[in-house]
Amino acid sequence: MLLERSDGAAPGWSAPASRVELVAASGHRPSGPKLASPRTVAEGDTLLAPAVTQRLIEHFLVRPAPVDGVPAPLRGLTERELAVLRLVTAGLTNAEIAGRLYLGATTVKTHLGHVLAKLGLRDRTQAIVLAYETGLITPGRREAD
Repeated sequence: MLLERSDGAAPGWSAPASRVELVAASGHRPSGPKLASPRTVAEGDTLLAPAVTQRLIEHFLVRPAPVDGVPAPLRGLTERELAVLRLVTAGLTNAEIAGRLYLGATTVKTHLGHVLAKLGLRDRTQAIVLAYETGLITPGRREAD
């Protein structure tokens, strides 16, 4: 049985520098990940190294911006509702959002209520999660600045 072990030296998606080990059927019997990996593949499942899995996750977390700047699920929102949603994702209170957008706190509350109703959401937390999931907001980008 041949097992490949990456030393993680190669960047990006290129083939990593590797070391191949030969495990004799009657000799050394590996346990743990070395044994689970061949079984996983033999059963028809896909096996990815943790480093590859991490790169895939990072790749899909950074989504390209939609062509018109607004993700499809959010296209029913007005510009003002989108502005309020962006500031909600930055953790601002209604009063702080009101100050940024030169609105009354009650008006901000009304806009946020419309956002929640249009998107079928229960609260600010669900709105924030949806903003990230749709790509309106990307990790590491601060809307409050």
